[in-house]
Amino acid sequence: MTAGVELRRDGSGQPPPGGRFAVLDPATGEAFGEAPDQGARDVDAAVARAHDAWRSWRADPAVRAAALLAAADAVEAAGADLAPLLTREQGKPLPESYAEIARTAARLRHFAAAAPGPRAITDGRPVRSELRWRSLGPVAAVVPWNFPLQLASAKFAPALAAGNTVVLKPSPYTPLATRLLGSVLSSVLPEGVLTVVTGRDPLGAVLASHPGFRHVTFTGSAATGRAVAAGAAGGLARVTLELGGNDAAILLDDVDVERIADRLFRAAFRNCGQVCMAVKRVYAPRRLYPRVVEALAERAKAAVVGPGLDPGTELGPVNNAAQLARVERYTDRALADGARAAAGGHRLDRPGYFHAPTVLADVPPGSPVVVEEQFGPVLPVLPYGSLDEAVEAANGTRFGLGGSVWGTDEDRAEEVAGRLECGTAWINHHAELSLAQPFAGVKESGVGVAGGPWGLYGNLSPFVVHRLRPDPS
Repeated sequence: MTAGVELRRDGSGQPPPGGRFAVLDPATGEAFGEAPDQGARDVDAAVARAHDAWRSWRADPAVRAAALLAAADAVEAAGADLAPLLTREQGKPLPESYAEIARTAARLRHFAAAAPGPRAITDGRPVRSELRWRSLGPVAAVVPWNFPLQLASAKFAPALAAGNTVVLKPSPYTPLATRLLGSVLSSVLPEGVLTVVTGRDPLGAVLASHPGFRHVTFTGSAATGRAVAAGAAGGLARVTLELGGNDAAILLDDVDVERIADRLFRAAFRNCGQVCMAVKRVYAPRRLYPRVVEALAERAKAAVVGPGLDPGTELGPVNNAAQLARVERYTDRALADGARAAAGGHRLDRPGYFHAPTVLADVPPGSPVVVEEQFGPVLPVLPYGSLDEAVEAANGTRFGLGGSVWGTDEDRAEEVAGRLECGTAWINHHAELSLAQPFAGVKESGVGVAGGPWGLYGNLSPFVVHRLRPDPS
């Protein structure tokens, strides 16, 4: 048995007794493990430990940097344990789990040396002013189920580098790999610096409203994000909210369909479409529309769907039954309203939460699968007449996380990308981020910034010291 993880073997799917809950394998729908169902008292204890640890953790940036580098090494060394467990509870193909672990380690290394030093402020006054940066204190990090480790590290790596301590809550659908990650990191980080708590509702609300946190960072739905913000407001805690997206890809009339089809398909269907910044709508010029639909449908039909632990699997299952029902509901509604399934269009008849990779054509523009975030292996493709029409449609939702423009003339594509109402725009690719760049959305896609120095400064507070200059007389 792997340290820090409780594996379950009866397959009953029923929650075990004694304050624990079952964790299901989305490839089978059966329970294979369990995790502690923690509550308010556990959060109180974790916050108390985090506050005690903060006193020494914030004191020495060099010690923090060394600890984070050691943490990155420990994560990589535990990859053979972490990756299969992540695939088992999340569903993604095993190579993608290894990639997530590599990204987690890379982010720890990136932020290890990122703590800012003091800086003089020169403004002509007879004082010597110095800007310094202080940590905030304990940070609450609430993470979803699509990239449990990668998104956790996106929160705790900059927070720890800034001198804060962190209490981390994973989704109840994917708690096991995060618990194991916490165990791995506890071997190199001081006690209380990073604590993992697991549980079902209302544990997230308990964290968000706890007065001991000075920063609450959350990734998930807009509805839950509003609740998190309201809870954090009681203690005037800082909030960072990444609330998903409905990214549009606009194909220009000079696009080489065959050249970009593989990249476009991958950008839409990676992790079974369960990516906040995945392509979730494609707009194609009418002249090229039939070929675009055909090219994407060909790839959807050829994709190998299966359990993530099976060699050769390209797309795993949807993570959980509720999300699969959402995907089915949006797909069925579109088909009932006149859309055509060029590929897929249905749940697969097998155990687990599998849905056929689906490409929808002739979709009504106001269909929920177009205007909402479906977050699954379903991609609507819509035709457009004028470019202005395409841009207006791309901007015509309440989300604004990312978007992309695809065409042979990249200068023209970049000009069109500048008209998109989103936080990140890509040219001829999509959903690729550097650890050094900011990641943020507009409209209902979020509040605050993650990534790069902007994400680091979101975990710091400025502190200015003024000192009178000596009188020259």
